[in-house]
Amino acid sequence: MSRVLDVYIDGGFVASAATATIPVTNPADQSVIVQAPYTTMDEINRAVAAAKAAFRQWRLVPASERARLLMVYQARLKEHQDEIAEILCQETGKTFADAQGDVWRGIEVVEQACNIPAMMMGETAENVARGIDTYSLIQPLGVCVGITPFNFPAMIPLWMFPMAIACGNTFVLKPSEQDPMTPNRLVELFYESGFPKDLVQLVHGGKEQVDALITHQDTKAISFVGSVAVGQHVYRTGTDNLKRVQCMAGAKNHMIIMPDADKNQVISALVGASVGAAGQRCMAISVAVFVGAAREWIPELKEAMAKVRPGAWDDNAAGYGPQISAAARERILGYIEKGKLEGATCLLDGSDCTVDGLPDGNWVGPTLFSDVTPEMTIYKDEIFGPVLVAGNVDSLDEAIQLINDNPYGNGTSIFTNSGGAARKFQSEIEVGQVGINIPIPVPLPFFSFTGWKNSFYGDQHAYGKQAVRFYTETKTITARWFSSDVVADANMTIALK
Repeated sequence: MSRVLDVYIDGGFVASAATATIPVTNPADQSVIVQAPYTTMDEINRAVAAAKAAFRQWRLVPASERARLLMVYQARLKEHQDEIAEILCQETGKTFADAQGDVWRGIEVVEQACNIPAMMMGETAENVARGIDTYSLIQPLGVCVGITPFNFPAMIPLWMFPMAIACGNTFVLKPSEQDPMTPNRLVELFYESGFPKDLVQLVHGGKEQVDALITHQDTKAISFVGSVAVGQHVYRTGTDNLKRVQCMAGAKNHMIIMPDADKNQVISALVGASVGAAGQRCMAISVAVFVGAAREWIPELKEAMAKVRPGAWDDNAAGYGPQISAAARERILGYIEKGKLEGATCLLDGSDCTVDGLPDGNWVGPTLFSDVTPEMTIYKDEIFGPVLVAGNVDSLDEAIQLINDNPYGNGTSIFTNSGGAARKFQSEIEVGQVGINIPIPVPLPFFSFTGWKNSFYGDQHAYGKQAVRFYTETKTITARWFSSDVVADANMTIALK
């Protein structure tokens, strides 16, 4: 049997007492790399207890000192970026360039967390009534929990625990059981950077472990990224147990193509945004909406997509890697067949994709459907693979209505050379993250990741200023000092100085 990953519980990395494990496979060849333990309930309780005990001291550490340690951590992450990326490639199948980007986007959030002293400043108002001042303090919550998905095993954990730690909290991380090696390395580097023990606990497992964390009496806030079904469960269960919860869930992201757009830019953007990362990202463009004469570009889009092929992580010519699991591949193939049966035109079919030397990989080739309507399953459901569906409308108004009628609101974009069309789009569209001539409008970390509608459950979003509000409470103080309290004796005044 392959080695079993350690967990970080109560002071250090240790072997779990669990007897059951989850095989972590290389999706390019199905070989088992490591085993992830189903962390025991006793270990979950010990992890939360250790984080709670560490919080009592960590919350008193000045924000500037926390920031200095985070600066060391971001430097160490940069030093080990390629190493982390290679680990990530082995367990996800991502191409090396894609994996490097995964790590880098996480590093950017750590850099933003280094600005925490300025982000935790309160407000002051003098003389709100005669002789009365009011001011606010920003203070941490306690033990926070992160439940992260398979598709970005470096970036998304780094969205969560560095910001929580920067705010003075402690953290329990439960990463995806499909690619847990990358988060393990992130936590190792965290402690190598000089942080006190027990600030971040790391456990592995499945639904039972997640439920134990989100219902535990001593956890205060839950951050989750994953599917809609699991997100709804986490949100309802967490809030029912009086937790603060943020859940980033599913998506169906549209890109509007106006006939005045730059055709070459449109085609290049659509190819990369639809099949990049094997389509396994919540901000992928999965619906192309061609307005008017722009529909004439679909044959050229097909030609461009047909040139992209998946391959192994170290194949420099590969456009993307395999799907994360055989089950994910079968799910995508099922949607492709469903699209054909429901009457969509399959211009490019990646169902029979193979890669030389890797016959057992979870491969799906680029797939393109046209003549797709909103009633079709491939339009309504998030496929989460390298499948792009295309539809046609006659006007910008019709395109905006199509998107606003969709239950998801994670991201969208418009390609146009018209400032008026772009401004109308950004004003009227009911989606949280909007790109103008940018296909995947993920904001940099000094903003927040702001999905809407069924793409997000909660009040405060990930990273940026909203993350600080999510991981903290505001304490408001109203104070009055009486004139009789003024020290009148000159010697006493000197002594107080």
